[in-house]
Amino acid sequence: MTRVAAIDCGTNSIRLLVADLADGGLTDVVRRMEIVRLGQGVDRTGRLAPEAIERTRLALTGYVTELRELGAERVRMVATSASRDAENAADFRTMVLATLGVEPDVITGDEEASLSFAGAVTGLRAEPPYLVADIGGGSTELVLGTPTVDAALSMDIGCVRMTERHLHDDPPTAAQITAAEKDIVEAITLARETVPVERAGTFVGLAGSVTTVAALALGLTEYDSAAIHHARISYDQVAAVTANLLSATRAERAALPVMHPGRVDVIGAGALVLRLLMEQVDADELIASEHDILDGIAYSQVRPEQRR
Repeated sequence: MTRVAAIDCGTNSIRLLVADLADGGLTDVVRRMEIVRLGQGVDRTGRLAPEAIERTRLALTGYVTELRELGAERVRMVATSASRDAENAADFRTMVLATLGVEPDVITGDEEASLSFAGAVTGLRAEPPYLVADIGGGSTELVLGTPTVDAALSMDIGCVRMTERHLHDDPPTAAQITAAEKDIVEAITLARETVPVERAGTFVGLAGSVTTVAALALGLTEYDSAAIHHARISYDQVAAVTANLLSATRAERAALPVMHPGRVDVIGAGALVLRLLMEQVDADELIASEHDILDGIAYSQVRPEQRR
């Protein structure tokens, strides 16, 4: 048995998984998530804001204390869209090295897709091939495979990026939603030239936007990972939840019992990406997964073939 720590730092959140790996399986010791919005303004300025780096440092400091107390033997931190795109990404890497003791792996979109796929499909019982969509803050990865990746593409249509680019009002106007839809559909259309989505047997959705939409579709009175994981959600349910979120005010979204405070501002865009993905790939049903890139990072520490 090997105890590993995996840290995923994306555009919107930073997450920690400490897990025991044995016999090819993963047993959680602890999972943590903090909304730090590292990608604040990156789509507009091209740079990481100093206050965003500081929020991330504070969250990471707490994670370092926890993983040391739990006796993690190995640690890998992966940084994705925001730190990939920013002009001053070196400032972020320097902060991580000083705080964690190792530099983050600032991975490409293709590497992000591979790790997300590995985390999502390990242990999944559904009809292959799997089409996996990982909706993040800055980007969305679309991956097809069975059981390894056959095709993948990273698209710049994450929930934070689409919110900052288009959905400015509270609630957003019809014109703003239409502009976001145009951006999203164009990205998916290009992705289909690389990823043969028509081959998919099962559509799987990952990350906070997807699991929040699933929780709302299930009518949960509190966020319940066990109820959400591998829940099957229909397109009609996703469409209804998306319409409700996009017509709600910020205060109304914040009052939803399953809503994390850090997702209130961006959940409408995340739901819109999910709905349009399902339309464009002709998916009648979604399997929501609580296992994602974080699990893939953990597996990569003992599976050399999944290091990237």
